[in-house]
Amino acid sequence: MQRYRRRNTTAFTVLAYFTFFAGVFLFSIGLYNADNLQLNEKGYYIAVMILVAVGAILTQKVTRDNAEDNEIIAEQERKQNLNKID
Repeated sequence: MQRYRRRNTTAFTVLAYFTFFAGVFLFSIGLYNADNLQLNEKGYYIAVMILVAVGAILTQKVTRDNAEDNEIIAEQERKQNLNKID
């Protein structure tokens, strides 16, 4: 029986979470320092909002994939244990 392989590596999972939290952190710093916005600062906010959106989507995908992988691996281990008993 072929063992199921996880879709996401640990590095990819860490990168997904880092991207999301870095975007939120940078956006918070920008909001804290914003008194009156110039055009270049508006571009900064747009770039950070895109980073946060990509980070959120990526984090959701990684979390969902890891949960599905855990279910599949647990099911394979149950089947393997049943085969050992028989």
